[in-house]
Amino acid sequence: MASKIRIIGAASGLGAQDQGCEDGPVAFHRSQAWHELEHHPRVDWGKTLFASDAPGLSEFGRIAALCRYLADEVAVALRADEFPLVIGGDHSVAIGTWSGVARFVGAPPGLLWIDAHLDSHTPETSYSGAVHGMPLACLLGRGDKRLLNIGLVGEQVSAAHTVVLGPRSYEPEEMDFLRQMGVRIIDSDEVQARGFAACLDEAIGIVAKAPAGFGVTLDLDAIDPVLAPGVGSPEPEGLWDGDVLVAMRRLSVMPGLRSVEIVEYNPDRDWQGTTARLIADLIGQILPGVTGRDQPQG
Repeated sequence: MASKIRIIGAASGLGAQDQGCEDGPVAFHRSQAWHELEHHPRVDWGKTLFASDAPGLSEFGRIAALCRYLADEVAVALRADEFPLVIGGDHSVAIGTWSGVARFVGAPPGLLWIDAHLDSHTPETSYSGAVHGMPLACLLGRGDKRLLNIGLVGEQVSAAHTVVLGPRSYEPEEMDFLRQMGVRIIDSDEVQARGFAACLDEAIGIVAKAPAGFGVTLDLDAIDPVLAPGVGSPEPEGLWDGDVLVAMRRLSVMPGLRSVEIVEYNPDRDWQGTTARLIADLIGQILPGVTGRDQPQG
C-alpha cells in the first residue's frame, strides 16, 4: 500500500430516495470517531466533493459531473503514490471512484462489492429510478450514457474479476444481468451456509487475480442494521461487523489493492454515533499501529 492514505469525501445523496447520505462525509469528518484518527501520520483528509448546483443540470447530469470530479481526484491521489479511500455519499459515487482507478491503471481492475443489494439496474429495469441502484451496471458498461466511459471506453471494472458479497435484497433483472456478465454473486444465503470466511476466501481468489489490481467498495447496509443503523437503505439480517472488520484488515495488506470505498453513511439514522465509530474502526484496520475492534491477532 502507498505510504499515505488520502480520504476523499463524496457528498452526494442525489442517487438515493433518502438523500440523508449527502451529509455523511461531512458528518463523519466532524465526528469524534474521526478526530481520534486524524492525527495518524499516514492519513490525511483531502477534499470533500459536492454535487454541482448549476442551473439546468438534470439529476443524471449532476451525478455524472460529480463522478467525473471524483474520478479526477482518485487518479490524482494514485499518481501522487497515495492510497485513495473514498467516504460516501450514496453508492452512485462508485461510478467515479472506480472509473478513476481504471483511468490511472489503464485497464479495468477487479472489484469486491460488499452490499445488501446488487446495484445493477439500468434506467429501463429500475423499479425506483434511483441511481444508487445502478452503479455496478454502469461500471460494467450498461446504463445512462452520461454515466459511462468516464475513466476508460467500455468496462471500468473487470466482470470476470468482480464479486458481489452478501446481497440479500435485489430484483431478478439485476441477477440476470450480472450472471450474463460473468460476475460471481455470493448472496447472504450462501454466506450463512458456507460461513463468511470461506466466502471471503473465494471472493479474494477471484478479485485479486485481476491483472490491473483490485478494489473494495463497502456499502454499510451490507452490515446488519442493528450493528450499523446509520445507512441509507437498511435491510434486516446482514453481515456481522466483526467479520467485515477482519475482512478489511486482511484485504488492506494484499498486493494489488488500489483503493477502498465506504458508502451510504446516513448520519440522520446513526444511533449514538454507532456507525461513525464503525467507519473509524474500518479505517483503523487499514492503518498500521491502530488498534481497532476485532483486529486479527498474529
